[in-house]
Amino acid sequence: MAEPLYTPTTKRVAQANITRFATFAGERLGRSFLSYDDLYQWSVDDIPAFWAAMWDFLQVKHSVTYETVVDDLGRFPGARWFPGARLNFAQNLLRYDDDRTAFLFKGETRPANRITYRELNQTVARLARALRAAGVQSGDVVAGYLPNLPETAVGMLATVAIGGVWTSCATDIGPQAAVDRLGQVEPKVLLCADGYLYKDKTFDAFANATQVVAGISSVATVVVASYAGNNVDLTAPAAARAAAGLPAPTTLRWDDFLGEHDDAVLDFAQLPFDHPAVVMFSSGTTGKPKCLVQSGGGLMLNQLKELVLHADVTRDDILFYITTASWMMWNWLISGLGAGATVVLFDGNPGYPDLGALWQFIADEKVTVFGTSATYINLLKAQGMQPARDYDLSALREILQTGSALSPEGFAYVYESIKSGVHFNSISGGTDINGCFAIGTPTLPVYPGELQARGLGMKVECFDEAGQPVRDEVGELVCLAPAPPMPLCFWNDPDGKHYHDAYFDVYPGVWRHGDYVLIHGDTGGVTFYGRSDAVLKPSGVRIGTAEIYNQVERLTEIADSLAIGQDWQGDQRVLLFVKLANGNELTDELQMKIAKTLRENASPRHVPAKIIAVADIPYTLNGKKVETAVTNIFHGRPVTNRDSLANPASLDIYEALVGRLIGSSCDPGVDG
Repeated sequence: MAEPLYTPTTKRVAQANITRFATFAGERLGRSFLSYDDLYQWSVDDIPAFWAAMWDFLQVKHSVTYETVVDDLGRFPGARWFPGARLNFAQNLLRYDDDRTAFLFKGETRPANRITYRELNQTVARLARALRAAGVQSGDVVAGYLPNLPETAVGMLATVAIGGVWTSCATDIGPQAAVDRLGQVEPKVLLCADGYLYKDKTFDAFANATQVVAGISSVATVVVASYAGNNVDLTAPAAARAAAGLPAPTTLRWDDFLGEHDDAVLDFAQLPFDHPAVVMFSSGTTGKPKCLVQSGGGLMLNQLKELVLHADVTRDDILFYITTASWMMWNWLISGLGAGATVVLFDGNPGYPDLGALWQFIADEKVTVFGTSATYINLLKAQGMQPARDYDLSALREILQTGSALSPEGFAYVYESIKSGVHFNSISGGTDINGCFAIGTPTLPVYPGELQARGLGMKVECFDEAGQPVRDEVGELVCLAPAPPMPLCFWNDPDGKHYHDAYFDVYPGVWRHGDYVLIHGDTGGVTFYGRSDAVLKPSGVRIGTAEIYNQVERLTEIADSLAIGQDWQGDQRVLLFVKLANGNELTDELQMKIAKTLRENASPRHVPAKIIAVADIPYTLNGKKVETAVTNIFHGRPVTNRDSLANPASLDIYEALVGRLIGSSCDPGVDG
């Protein structure tokens, strides 16, 4: 067992929300939970009792209580949660109505803006009234094509308050990619912005929104929020529709749509627990994104479980996560309102005008919980940033990280260079459940490269190739029982075939998530090794791509890397693409150094057959390497949805390499 990077103090454990919950649940059951393992095991052995305890501990607001917690745990998928209950997702997030700060909005170089809980409730009430007046009824879809603005969050809250279904895309997604997503769910109202800022430059978001409106005939009303200060032509959507031979939508500015009066009262629609509230989209790098329909009750209960118990968020916290409205972490962040925290909404480039600007903001605003991606932490590390030395981070008590696997060296960097004594809470789950399968807890030590635990109530296992649970061995992440945040269905999938094929086609009655993981027998922690659909199998030996990245990217000459498996002469060979750090070249010496590092620190099987220098590594908009798309390129399969990438032009690099990597005389790289 490695030495822990962090061990919580006795005082911190005693004061943690999860400790209070363990006492609360123990008193109900007449037993004591002496460890997290005890609490976790109970939560998956007696699933109905656990979720009933969560309902009461979180004091879920409802008008009618439930008849039973779950109708049939053996129906997977298809179990119904809390049948009979009537409640509202937004009501549980807006339970506070006072003068504490609800949102702290920071737009890159602009001054921060504060909105109180009372002001937020009033604005949500006004938008809810306006949406009803525009004809939005229960089950209708309202879409946001917006930066990470307060208006985006207000749009979500007002939509679910009246029983509508919310979905959103950030403005960094191109118009065709937005149509590919939003068009599938046929929104009645589109909320957009006049523009957005990036590196202090103004971009015209309304022109893209106009193209989206032209491509989605269901949109009857367009509402334009003012952010960038662009002078927009409100007649443009009607003109674009006319050119396509479609009826004109009504287009209004945000303030005009909401109306002048502040006398609106929030009237929360009381809905079943499993009423659809949010549609999330898969990354869509190989086709149109899947539309995952998620329930208001399921998201509310699970996200508050994660925020309150696993992240230990309280009313005294200032919660900041770098995200956009395209990523599930945005939804997770907004649920911080249900814990009464101050939620920071940041829009723009977190590295502008320099990497220190964001840390100065964190110091100035006394942020207590900060969340980011592995990509951002690796960037800080590569640039030699030392926030612990340069900024007053005395208020910061927790750092959350997700998006992709972070190496043990990345964990160590957090403690060495950002803040010692901080709770580093690495989390993983995904868009599929708008939450986490593996997560941290404030009561356990943090070990390098390990997520601290499996999430409460999530019956997670690691299966070997025979479908048997294993420890200390890499395998498939699976979930053996239903949980409230799992999708109700996929949109336009009436017989459930696409839903079944996505998660249940490998192990009957078992959710196969698609991650390659190891559950540690000694600590109970979970290490992630990449997507299982990107697992490499040279000579039939399974290798997680993160095993390669963790070794290669510790070399100072390498800025980034991507590994794929290429079918080759009846077997599979590993191709490793490396983005070099400034001033370096892929010399024979560097290639041999990479091979030696992998051979000695991993195994000979990890050594790639070819190492190729590239100018860029493709990423999704939420910071995940796009191994599957590159794999498809090298096998002659199409990559149809490039706009879903943060840097779609990067794929051109790999397409240009295909002809050179099929055994020709100009074959680049080095044999392993």
